Amino acid sequence: MLYSQTTGVGPNLVLLHGWGFNSDLFDSLIEKYKHQYRITKIDLPGHGRSDDVAGGLDEWCDEIIKLLPKKPILLGWSLGGLLAINLAKKIKLSKLILVASTPNFVQNSHWQYGINADNFQQFSNALSLNLSKGLKRFVSLQTQNKNQLKTLSQSIDALPASASALNQGLEILLTSDLTKHFKHLSIPIEATLGSRDTLVPHAIKQWYSNQNISVSLLDTGHLPFLHNDFKL
Repeated sequence: MLYSQTTGVGPNLVLLHGWGFNSDLFDSLIEKYKHQYRITKIDLPGHGRSDDVAGGLDEWCDEIIKLLPKKPILLGWSLGGLLAINLAKKIKLSKLILVASTPNFVQNSHWQYGINADNFQQFSNALSLNLSKGLKRFVSLQTQNKNQLKTLSQSIDALPASASALNQGLEILLTSDLTKHFKHLSIPIEATLGSRDTLVPHAIKQWYSNQNISVSLLDTGHLPFLHNDFKL
């Protein structure tokens, strides 16, 4: 069973976090928007308070679907964005919001807007050596807000992801290419990118614009939603 928590009033907004973290990462965003949206945060399989789910991208999404309200706005950050794109072909959404995310995280012969696979593997290997320390250092490079850092560090320590979920998540990130599917989506889509993001090159802004998608580029790294200028 996956963990979820719903707060607020208004249109249904569902938040999906990224690899290695948990949904508490969104608490400051929820506090900011709980009077405008009915917000559901979900811990991904094997992350936070959620049980492991066997399989990969589709199996994870099938479990997430069980928790989704009817025709929600779906916001996905990083790995959560990849899951959200896949969910968009399975169920009806009113809007898709991608934050520091992409339909393909890894470069290949026809996709220049990803990270080199070897570099990505080195990054994930370094984190895996000491996940808690690695994630906390990663967050410290994204925000200077001491209260945010303290809260996020406590959450990382208290709710670590399982080893199997980390491996599954990396496999999804390394092997999923949803670019063709993405081009056929007919729902409203918005994207927010960080100009200093080392995992999702902000050059993808032009590709998104070519797909008639509204894009915001903030002066941030890989966690734009922690920035004061981030808006829903």
